[in-house]
Amino acid sequence: MNAVPRRAAFDGLRPASSAGKLTISIRLAVSALVLTAILLTAAASSLLWWRTAVSISRQLASTIDEQIVAAVRKEVLAIVDEARAAHSAIRTLFLQNVLDTREADKREFVFLSQLQSQPTISWVAFGWPDGTFFAVHKLGDGHIEMMEISKTDHPGQRRVDEYLVIPGDIEFEKRRFEPTDFLVTDQDWFKTAMEAKGPQWFRVLDHPIGPRPSIAFAGPIDVYQQRQGVLAIIIEYTRLSRFLAQLEVGKTGTAFILDESGELIAAPDKNGDELHSAESQLAMLPLARMAYTRAGEAGRKEAWRQRLDLDGAAYEVGLTPLPFSGWSLATVIPEAEFLGPVDTTLRRLIVGLAIGALLAALLSAMLVRSVIAVPLARVVGEIRHVETFALDQVRSHPSRLTEISSLSSAIAEMAAGLSAFRKFIPADLVRSLLRQGVEAKPGGSMQELTVMFIDIAGFTGLSERMGDRVVPLLSRYLDVASEVIDANGGTIDKFMGDAVMAFWGAPTAQQDHALLCCRAAFLCGQAIEAAGIENDNGQPLQTRIGINSGRMLVGNIGSELRLNYTVIGDAVNVASRLEGVNKQYGTQILIGAETKRLVGNAVITREIDSIAVYGRAEGLAVHELIGLSDQTSDHPWLANYEDGLIKYRHRDFSSAIKSFKAVLSVRPYDGPAALMVERCRSLIQSGTDDTWSPIATQNSK
Repeated sequence: MNAVPRRAAFDGLRPASSAGKLTISIRLAVSALVLTAILLTAAASSLLWWRTAVSISRQLASTIDEQIVAAVRKEVLAIVDEARAAHSAIRTLFLQNVLDTREADKREFVFLSQLQSQPTISWVAFGWPDGTFFAVHKLGDGHIEMMEISKTDHPGQRRVDEYLVIPGDIEFEKRRFEPTDFLVTDQDWFKTAMEAKGPQWFRVLDHPIGPRPSIAFAGPIDVYQQRQGVLAIIIEYTRLSRFLAQLEVGKTGTAFILDESGELIAAPDKNGDELHSAESQLAMLPLARMAYTRAGEAGRKEAWRQRLDLDGAAYEVGLTPLPFSGWSLATVIPEAEFLGPVDTTLRRLIVGLAIGALLAALLSAMLVRSVIAVPLARVVGEIRHVETFALDQVRSHPSRLTEISSLSSAIAEMAAGLSAFRKFIPADLVRSLLRQGVEAKPGGSMQELTVMFIDIAGFTGLSERMGDRVVPLLSRYLDVASEVIDANGGTIDKFMGDAVMAFWGAPTAQQDHALLCCRAAFLCGQAIEAAGIENDNGQPLQTRIGINSGRMLVGNIGSELRLNYTVIGDAVNVASRLEGVNKQYGTQILIGAETKRLVGNAVITREIDSIAVYGRAEGLAVHELIGLSDQTSDHPWLANYEDGLIKYRHRDFSSAIKSFKAVLSVRPYDGPAALMVERCRSLIQSGTDDTWSPIATQNSK
């Protein structure tokens, strides 16, 4: 469509028919620019020399500093996250009474598992109010020791079991007893954590093995509202020192981690671990502390960089806050690393540039049109395809210029890579967001949507019985469910094990989002049955689905580093709870009251009960999706169930039982009717008082 005007632009000076003005070809423009560059280069070479030297020096130092900062921030975040994850995992086992604090065998196994699975953790420890102390402690990367200090068994001594770490396991080596005066109840972190409501970070120096500067994420453990003691996840500073030693801060530079008072937390030490005390080279530490002092409060909040002098030498020193309260990273790079060869290299570059510019001016007229302009136009066309996410239309265009050829290939490879990610990120969703101009940054809006949760009934037992053979079955199930959801206009939010979360009404508005969701839910069951997906017993795979509608926050939720286009809110939580309620009532698809209101008579439903789902005090009318009005015949038994529910709510339990039994005579397998019969019988036996309410309470997720 644009071939004629593009060709005219390459053939020299020619009047433009549309505007009556002269156009300048790329060939002439490049030639003029090259000749002008020769003149400017000669005039500006002396000024360029020293400006470039300083610029290169600072730019390289800044680049290295940014890389180091990114690596250290990532490591510190990993340490914080691993400590929190380990503490949360063990605390959950205690709270759910899966693990008792005094149950030594299980406790040792759980603590050891966490220590081995989290590479940055040095200790996993537990202290009791009576002074008993138990810990699992890394001894470098090759050994682990378990220790216990008991007030009853061997008082005043520390029992130590040492293990050798072998791939995938540990091997017991020896047991010893050592005298100790360590008392956990005397430690500040223990005393503070015992009085605290939740876990927090502490600085720890004293350990049963002696002074080892560390940080600890410690908090109380309460079981049945009884405080059992304090669980602590401890990271020794030597782990940070070894990590810093792995970073290349230029050739002779270094990095330090300082605390809120400017004191040293960690310096590079390649041998640093739980067996060795820090032995770092601290010659440049005064520069780090000087930077800390000069940066002041501003340096505690944002990155600070300056050129500092020490003993007649210049250094580029950076100070950056780390994602741990009060910590900062100081990088020190000698300026001589960059300025030494710059002078000679820059002079040669200027001479070469002048010669190259002259030759380029002579060749540009012949080469620019065929070698640059036309291939660039093709590349721009491919970029347009990428911009619209039409990835299957992107092609690679060879060129005589390596850069353009590489650019074209890179765009094609990028398109191929993005195509692979379409399995993870729905292409239609991306296109829709692009059309609507939704930026890739955190943000969202409240909208009325419908959300669905679907998972496999009895999946935990199924996965235990099938082991890794469950993966093909799970993949087939997810394929079928995904196809049905996509065909009915749904947006798949995420996969969570065997569960699928999807929503309707965004990013593209759908007036009938509730009906589309209900249709997809009903068709999922049919599609799974039609696909012949069976469990390990040869039975058709059964699913449970929860659906709810309401106002919820939809948009890009997450951080600047990673976003997820998703929905959150109370209506979403209710849908998740309704999926779980299916198990109690023996149903497959449950929908909330708002969804029922929106779909009206387009689907056949029955109200099974009023339920206070987990996390909510008020009751919610819950309906079972029986079928679609245009696909399902009459169900006269629905009137019997409705009559039974009314009588139940009016405390006429005997009459309610008759109505529910009438349902069971037609549908012997009807879960809600069977449950209501048993509930009515129980209420007849126990009786009710004025406080009785016909609202069933869900006590778990």
